[in-house]
Amino acid sequence: MATSAQLFEEPFDADEYIERLAWRTPGGGSKGGAEAFDPKKLLEEFANHIEELKQLDERIQRKVEKLEQQCHREAKEFAHKVQELQRSNQVAFQHFQELDDHISYVATKVCHLGDQLEGVNTPRQRAVEAQRLMTYFNEFLDGELRSDVFNNPDKIKEAADIIQKLHLIAQELPFDRFADVKAKIASKYHDLERQLIQEFTAAQRRGEIGRMREVAAVLLHFKGYAHCIDVYIKQCQEGAYMQNNVFEDTALLCQRVNKQVGEVFSSPEMVMAKLIQNIFENKLQAHVKEKLDTCFAELDLTMALAAKLTEFNLGSDKHTFLSKLIKSIFSSYLDSYMDMERQYLQSRSAVILQRYYDSKNHQKRPLGTGSIQELKERIRQRTNLPLGPSIDTHGETFLSQEVVVNLLQETRHAFQRCQKLSDPADLPRNAYSIFLLLVEHLCVDHIDYALEIGLSAIPSSDAKNANLYFLDVVQQANTIFHLFDKQFNDHLMPLISSSPKMTECLQKKKEVIEQMEVKLDTGIDRTLNCMIGQMKHILATEQKKTDFRPEDENNVMIQYTTACSKVCAYVRKQVESVRRSMDGKNVDTVLTELGVRFHRLIHEHLQQFSYSSMGGMLAICDVAEYRRCAKDFRVPLVLQLFDTLHALCNLLVVAPDNLKQVCSGEQLTNLDRNLLHAFVQLRADYRSARLARHFS
Repeated sequence: MATSAQLFEEPFDADEYIERLAWRTPGGGSKGGAEAFDPKKLLEEFANHIEELKQLDERIQRKVEKLEQQCHREAKEFAHKVQELQRSNQVAFQHFQELDDHISYVATKVCHLGDQLEGVNTPRQRAVEAQRLMTYFNEFLDGELRSDVFNNPDKIKEAADIIQKLHLIAQELPFDRFADVKAKIASKYHDLERQLIQEFTAAQRRGEIGRMREVAAVLLHFKGYAHCIDVYIKQCQEGAYMQNNVFEDTALLCQRVNKQVGEVFSSPEMVMAKLIQNIFENKLQAHVKEKLDTCFAELDLTMALAAKLTEFNLGSDKHTFLSKLIKSIFSSYLDSYMDMERQYLQSRSAVILQRYYDSKNHQKRPLGTGSIQELKERIRQRTNLPLGPSIDTHGETFLSQEVVVNLLQETRHAFQRCQKLSDPADLPRNAYSIFLLLVEHLCVDHIDYALEIGLSAIPSSDAKNANLYFLDVVQQANTIFHLFDKQFNDHLMPLISSSPKMTECLQKKKEVIEQMEVKLDTGIDRTLNCMIGQMKHILATEQKKTDFRPEDENNVMIQYTTACSKVCAYVRKQVESVRRSMDGKNVDTVLTELGVRFHRLIHEHLQQFSYSSMGGMLAICDVAEYRRCAKDFRVPLVLQLFDTLHALCNLLVVAPDNLKQVCSGEQLTNLDRNLLHAFVQLRADYRSARLARHFS
């Protein structure tokens, strides 16, 4: 069977296996072999071999079963062992959690103990610091500085820290009792501040970065820190502009200084921004203006000389000849003129605006752009809703005629230079470019920004005692529009009147003015809503139900109610404000709208009460006073509305027998009968059968 086992070697092939078994059997080979072929032996061998294979199969099957049983047994043992390990792991995890909770508990106790120690130590340190400052304060009080810290130049840093704290304390002391000591501390404060700035300046000249950083850190808490930065900016520019190219020198200077600023100052970005602002507002602006003015002046003189030279015989076309000579001289300057003009006008306008906002201590608010802002604008135009929080401008309009005059003057000079220095073919295009810059800085950056701030400052219609400043914005905006329009006609139109650019300029101007008018209309409408809201508040707080149903009908001595008096005073004030802020037909338009809303408010207000006979007379007196107030509007429609309202109030007091006659009067005959009925229903005696019968 061992031999047979060899026949099962891989790869196994049944045909080859039979062939090899037959070949190994004596007499089972081919006829050409050593022995003759004997089929019986071969059959016997096959039978025996089959029997052996059965036995082999049984043994293998028993071995397989034995191995399977062993595998099942070992699997059970392994599973049991895994369960034990899991239980052990769970116990270990529980122990770990307990240990972690214990560690957290101990850590909490330690932190709590640390907080307690800090709570004890901090007041102690403050007390020690306060005692130390009191000691130094007594020296100033006595007038004799005995401490070494104030007399030793090497301890200037420590002295600066002390005097800075004493200076803060001194500011809180009453002046009458501590005037002398406050003066001494302030004197020492300024003296140390001056010494520190001098030390910083000397260290900068010596190139001692470490010392500069130390002094700057001390000065950071002093008021003179800004002066220290100014000194640094001034000194770092000394000797920096030695070449003829101011732009290249500026780039090299900023590259050289940038690393040093980062090493010296705690906020290098602010220092670098201030340095660059200083360079632009002084060096670059002066350079650009000098170039423009020089080129303009020299060209003007050259053209004047050419005019004098025309009296000589220079050929048939002497004007063309002289023009070519002038262009040959100034061509290198004129080619880049417009770029320089735009750059100069851009920077100059930005400086004018920034100085104005700085003088107001105002940081410009970023105005939204893009689709969201456009959506807000559409909603505001259709609903007049105050989108966004209302801000308090404290009455500041953020419009300045001085700024406007300066911007227009700079633009006027630019137009003059443009006319002289531009090629005739390029003149309209260049003039249009200057006009766009004027629109950007005057109309967008100044006027439109002020309108946005003004709209944001308008309070809601239910605000109490609201201050309305938007009409002041309207007044100043109208004045600025007139100045803008005058320059457009006087200085721009002559340069573009015979070119296609004229249409573009007119269209741009129309778009700008229409955008401004939309915002002005929105602001005026919301302001009128606030006025009506304020009147409504006065009526709600001052008008009592007993005003029109007095307890003693025979003892009413007033001409009109307190609510009426206060409303009329408020209305007259607002009418005067509108007249002061508007001009032309705008006055009548706004006053008409205000008058109509005023009438609607009073009409609705009167329908909230019930009237006795004497109360009805008092209501007529109130409406008569409202009518006198309406005369100030000088708008026929408004006066007519209050005349009709006065006639309606007569229904409150007329005798029942005369109701039909009054209702058919001239002023009431065209009114809706339901409106007349509504007023009659306000009478306290309306439910009487006699009154109802007469009005039916």
